[in-house]
Amino acid sequence: MVQRTSNPLPFPLPFARTRLAVVLGLGTAALTPAFAQDATTTAQPAASAPMARSTGPVSKVNIVGERQVNRIDRQVYDVKNDVNASNGSAADALNNVPSVSVDPDGTVSLRGNSNVQILVDGKPSAMLQGDNKGPALQAMPAEDIDSVEVINNPGAEFGNEGGGGPILNLVMKRNRKPGGYGVVNANLGTAGRYNSAVNGAYNTGRWGIQGGINVRHDGRNSTGETERDRIDPVTGAEGRSTQTSSSTGLNDSAGLRGQLTYNLTDVDQMEASVGAMKRTNDQTGLDRYRAFDADGNPTSDYLRTTRRTGDNTNTMFGARWDHKGEKLGELFKTDLRVSNSDNGSDTRYANAYIVVPGTGTEGDSLQRVANKNRIVDWSGDYERPLDSGAILKMGYRVFDNRSDFDNRYVDYDAAGSAAVDARRTNAFAVDERDAALYSSYQWQVSPRWGALVGLRAESTHMDLDQVTSGTRATNHYLNWIPSAFATYKLSDTANVRFAYARRIRRPNAGDLNPFVVYKDDLNESAGNPHLKPVLTDSFEVGYETKAGKLDTAVRAYYRTDSDTIRSRQTAVGDTVILTTLENGGSNRSGGMEFTLSGKVTPNVTINTSGNLAYTQQQQIDLNGAETTRGATSLSVRGRVNWQISPLDQLQVQLNARGKTLSGSGYGEPVSSMNLSYRRNLSQSLALVMNMTDVFSSQKMETVTDTATLKERTLRRFDGRILYVGLSWRFGGVQSSASRDRRDGPDGEGFHGGPPPGGPPPGGFGGGGPGGFGGGGGPGM
Repeated sequence: MVQRTSNPLPFPLPFARTRLAVVLGLGTAALTPAFAQDATTTAQPAASAPMARSTGPVSKVNIVGERQVNRIDRQVYDVKNDVNASNGSAADALNNVPSVSVDPDGTVSLRGNSNVQILVDGKPSAMLQGDNKGPALQAMPAEDIDSVEVINNPGAEFGNEGGGGPILNLVMKRNRKPGGYGVVNANLGTAGRYNSAVNGAYNTGRWGIQGGINVRHDGRNSTGETERDRIDPVTGAEGRSTQTSSSTGLNDSAGLRGQLTYNLTDVDQMEASVGAMKRTNDQTGLDRYRAFDADGNPTSDYLRTTRRTGDNTNTMFGARWDHKGEKLGELFKTDLRVSNSDNGSDTRYANAYIVVPGTGTEGDSLQRVANKNRIVDWSGDYERPLDSGAILKMGYRVFDNRSDFDNRYVDYDAAGSAAVDARRTNAFAVDERDAALYSSYQWQVSPRWGALVGLRAESTHMDLDQVTSGTRATNHYLNWIPSAFATYKLSDTANVRFAYARRIRRPNAGDLNPFVVYKDDLNESAGNPHLKPVLTDSFEVGYETKAGKLDTAVRAYYRTDSDTIRSRQTAVGDTVILTTLENGGSNRSGGMEFTLSGKVTPNVTINTSGNLAYTQQQQIDLNGAETTRGATSLSVRGRVNWQISPLDQLQVQLNARGKTLSGSGYGEPVSSMNLSYRRNLSQSLALVMNMTDVFSSQKMETVTDTATLKERTLRRFDGRILYVGLSWRFGGVQSSASRDRRDGPDGEGFHGGPPPGGPPPGGFGGGGPGGFGGGGGPGM
């Protein structure tokens, strides 16, 4: 039940709500009934926060405020209270968010859509781009994440870098209270796994400093099986091939970060942040390839041993300036971020033949990879409350993303002599430069209606250089991107929400590279430098209310992609298939999502969600014929948090995902169960145990069934993994996460999150690898 007080302010509501929201750092939408569903919390004046300024009688009022469950353009989920937060990864934290799935490879999907853009405190990072995204999430500590913002329909203030699809914004923990505190986590896992992190903060006067270090030794071993039957479209002859594989290797990662905040005046704040992370890419694999003729006789049979060594290094630095204007709530902020990612590895292949194929044997080979990615992001945002209570926001963004890929292959003959394999060696570079302007307007149309509309203009220029083949290309285009949101308050406990957003999804560097890339002995792929962006229109309507003490929500959504980037498969040999990309056709998807969370009993909290989705995709088969495929998938997850005693807490999580479309085929259903237990040994020391995949059911199984290709691939990963560790908090100030854990399951579910435009200034974004969360706010 929401606690309210009478209005003690010298000005009437709703403008009073706007002023209070700004003063308390809750965001202007937080206290407007048409924008948010109420949740009980006590708000205190942020007198000790950086940049706090005198606001007359408002700053002296101690009120019981309203903290929204959802914001007008996103849902915010509190993950800092998860029992396994002190020993899990960011991937584990995302797996606790409704409709979000992270598979063992680190691929993130939302409502079955894997085109997900991941931001840290509202900003992109080179660390979370392309193939680097999954390993980085698996290395980032969950302890450093405060909440996850799920933005299914990003508004005008969000750019389209990194995919242009729905956004998952990781809001990192930050401390702005005077004094200092520290947190030490140390955990041991099965098969030699371990992780540890030290985080701390100290604030005094105008100065604030925050930072930390972390290490992790973890990974997932896997086995795989592939069976493929190819049917010649002319002769009808069948060719069969199989592959069995195993891969082992736990990798090391280490990260550090720091942030310094200084209040120049009561209205100006400067902030500087740095971070670095390094992780290894070591792995050992064994594959057996076999091919058979129409009579089932083996025509090729050999073993391939793979040994990979290498590492990935990420660095980041940022600078920010925030200035409060003369009008209360008026704010200008400018933010510069530079992040770099260097990925290098050497992979040695050795073949041992049982049956020599007709094409002859291949000797040992070496693949040397040196890929680099640099992102420069400069944005500015201006926000001004109007006398009517509306909020006007506008801003700019200049973004440069430079990616360089250098892949070299060397073949060795029987005598050990080396020769460059020209078929597999290539260098490619792409430089994407974006410039954008946006504006949004948020207002209360009536006591029950609230609205937010926005428009973004985004200009893109791409320079592509296929160094090896000497091919160069340039792409440039201008896009107008509108968005609109509305909320209707049916009652004090029920809202209806509407959302529309247009987005573009630019092709990534791998999609654009025209060079034929060797995948394995069965697969090759090549990009297309002339690809244009995919245009996506998404619609959503949601109903939110309370069922007793439980928060409930049902959301129906629909999205359509036009001029999609689709794959074309061509047989280039008896067993080899080449996959290329092209624009064309359209995809459609839609579904119904529900969430249910809250206290069932004084000691039991549930957090459940489900998603019934339908996806329709257009593909081109091996004959060149266009086909349309559709699939319905049901995904369900549930989390039960039981406060066994004042000192003991148990959490059970169940995940189940139904059939999903995958490439030219579909993925089979999969389910898993995780257990977590926490014992408070004292006010500052806790024992934490976490077991993932209790029944060893993690797998990835895909099936392709067309007129010319029938294939089944199954990958299984390490079964149950157990972590046991200690979490120790010390110092004069304890974080909100510590208080919430002592309070038991009350903290589960949603929370208010940062104000529109990102977290309030001051403090540093957590202890993720490199701490790439310095400034907050989506900016541009």
